[in-house]
Amino acid sequence: MDSVNVHRPRNVDWKRAAALLYGDWGTSKAYVIGAAFLATGFASLPIMVAVCILTAIVGFNYALICKYFPDGGGVYSAARAQSRTVAVIGALLLVADMTVTAALSGWAAMKYLHVPDQYVLYATIGAIILIGVINFYGPKHSGSMAVALALPTVFIVVVIIVMAVPYLTTTNLRPLSGGFGNSWKAFVGVILALSGVEAIANMTGVMKLDSGATMDKPRVSKTANLAIFIVALEVCVATGILGWAVLSLPSRLEGEMKTGWEDMLNLLAREYGSMTFGTAFGHKFELVTGIVVGLLLLSAVNTAIGALIGLFYLLARDGEMPKTFLRLNSHGVPWLPLILAAFLPLVVVMVAPDQAHLMELYAIGVVGAITVNLGSCLLNKQLKLRAWEFGVMLLTFLVLLAVEVTLAKEKHNALFFIACILTGGLLLRSWAQRRAGLRTVTISQELAAAVAPESVFDLAPRLRSGQAILVAARGLTDVLRFALEEAKLREASVYVLFVKELAVSLPVADAVSKKARWQDDPEAFQIMSTMLETGRAAGVQVIPLYIVSESAAGTILDLSATLGIDYLIVGSSNRGRLVSLLKGNVVTEVAKNLPENIRLIIYG
Repeated sequence: MDSVNVHRPRNVDWKRAAALLYGDWGTSKAYVIGAAFLATGFASLPIMVAVCILTAIVGFNYALICKYFPDGGGVYSAARAQSRTVAVIGALLLVADMTVTAALSGWAAMKYLHVPDQYVLYATIGAIILIGVINFYGPKHSGSMAVALALPTVFIVVVIIVMAVPYLTTTNLRPLSGGFGNSWKAFVGVILALSGVEAIANMTGVMKLDSGATMDKPRVSKTANLAIFIVALEVCVATGILGWAVLSLPSRLEGEMKTGWEDMLNLLAREYGSMTFGTAFGHKFELVTGIVVGLLLLSAVNTAIGALIGLFYLLARDGEMPKTFLRLNSHGVPWLPLILAAFLPLVVVMVAPDQAHLMELYAIGVVGAITVNLGSCLLNKQLKLRAWEFGVMLLTFLVLLAVEVTLAKEKHNALFFIACILTGGLLLRSWAQRRAGLRTVTISQELAAAVAPESVFDLAPRLRSGQAILVAARGLTDVLRFALEEAKLREASVYVLFVKELAVSLPVADAVSKKARWQDDPEAFQIMSTMLETGRAAGVQVIPLYIVSESAAGTILDLSATLGIDYLIVGSSNRGRLVSLLKGNVVTEVAKNLPENIRLIIYG
């Protein structure tokens, strides 16, 4: 069954979108500038400039993707319009990308935090396990830490650049040698500046609409373009200048630069800080740089693990992975996706001997996912790309395809890694579809049109397991029993929502909501404790939700879309109160704005 467009709450403005994008895309410079120097030494400036130019062009392509996919244009969504199999391959490339993101970011974080070399491996493993344990208790707003650390990181990068500018020189620069072949291989080896750009395409479904746009005809070009432009400008300009700053360091430091390439920003902070304000400042600034960049990299680990959990769960919801991936723990987190999301990076860290090998594995997944996304857009005739847009995207696609082929040819470990991910993922998909009774067959175009979903009204029962029910409660009424009965019948989870309405301004409401607990509210405690006990006895998973909000309807709509609810149940203890609600209250507003793919049940 093809996915249905969901009108999720659009509350991400360009500033938050840029901060979230920077938390993924912006971290690339932490290891790219060092990798470039390691590859070609003092001849790396042309390579860095070429990578920055390609990064800017890819950013422009993703601005087009955001324009044409305002409800989410990640590789899985874009490829799904062409082929379910290609979409799954794109998703698996993302799995490879995010797996190595977690491993590489964890490793780099330990280097920036000055963990001794002999303990980096164990510290990285410990960090991944700890973040996996944290995710057992549900999403912890993984983007929040990235947002909080984005500005300090930008500040530190700007300070390093300002201190380095007076010392920039061409004295140490060397020409590239070995012809185009060697230069191309060096370019491919440091292509990691592209990492993270896919994140912006996945955000369009929650971005604030442009002025004049509607939920039925959404447009997010202004929001997306501003976020992409600001982050791409910082990534390209800062990476280029920092790369030049590396080459402007005294040649006597060449040995230290090659051994310390993994945390090159620390070295730049120390050396240029010492040149500008003295040795004491240089060492202190190096320490601050390491802490801020290291924490941002750890945030990237958390974001990657959370994204892996969500991706595996999405694939299972779409029938592309086993249904067991839909089973949730007591905190509403899917068990198997959580285990896989933590296990895969651990395996990669333990198998890869150092950061250089991790970057080889990283590039093939990143470039592969972007290439599939662009190729899917080029083949999608419904997008109606303009001639010049098509030309730019086609040229970018061909360059990235050449990069991917080169990586597969030159980096055998990366090829083996991606082959393992694709093989394992496709085998899981095949097994899941066979367990579900699905088979692949070839039929005529006429027969396909006759049985197409849009041609036949679907009356089949929707009793698949793994569904989610949200029931809005205001007391111990029959609607709660009805929700448990429905959940038992459908093998579904039940979210029990209690909204504590406060007639105060939003900032205060947000502050109160963060501290509120249902255990401290007598009315909510009676409902939640009763439902938890009753659900345990009936074999139904009950997940309590307690929200302090100034708008009950808005909260219900927000959670229904965010949690991927299949059925929303609202009710009343008597029909008279229900009628009064329907005349212009919470139920009316919910019914009017609820996405069509979420079924509303009014119980009275």
